Amino acid sequence: MSAVVQLPSLNIRPMEKDDIDAVMAIELSVYTYPWTNRIMADCMRVGYHCSIGEIDDVLASYCIMSTGAGEAHILNLCVAEEFQRRGLGQLLLTNMLDKAKQAGIEDIFLEVRPSNYAAIELYERLGFNQMGTRKDYYPARNGREDAVILAKNLEFWD
Repeated sequence: MSAVVQLPSLNIRPMEKDDIDAVMAIELSVYTYPWTNRIMADCMRVGYHCSIGEIDDVLASYCIMSTGAGEAHILNLCVAEEFQRRGLGQLLLTNMLDKAKQAGIEDIFLEVRPSNYAAIELYERLGFNQMGTRKDYYPARNGREDAVILAKNLEFWD
């Protein structure tokens, strides 16, 4: 007997200015060193791909991606604590990869804390590979933490 994992129904839509307070509530609850309202608003203002995922009209996740020169960069991917470990990050990231591919993007990059095992597992499952590290990239309780740089070529992404 094999179990079939069914991912939840996630409504993905563009982030709107009115969503920023709810996005920030998640950001502040999940991250020790969160972004600010201004950073979120600036990402929308400059035209980054900002998407949110909702379950039953409740904001559950969000993702922000910049694009340029044939490349994309996942800047922020976050799932509210009460919705974690249900596949929402994978659904939202897959949606962003599809958007990048449709925009003619060839390569997509991101940074992740080496201590964020769940995120690294997700990214590797979706075909990201480690490209290097950024020394002292993230603020941490005891100074700074390096970032693992991951990349994915979208040539064969469907």
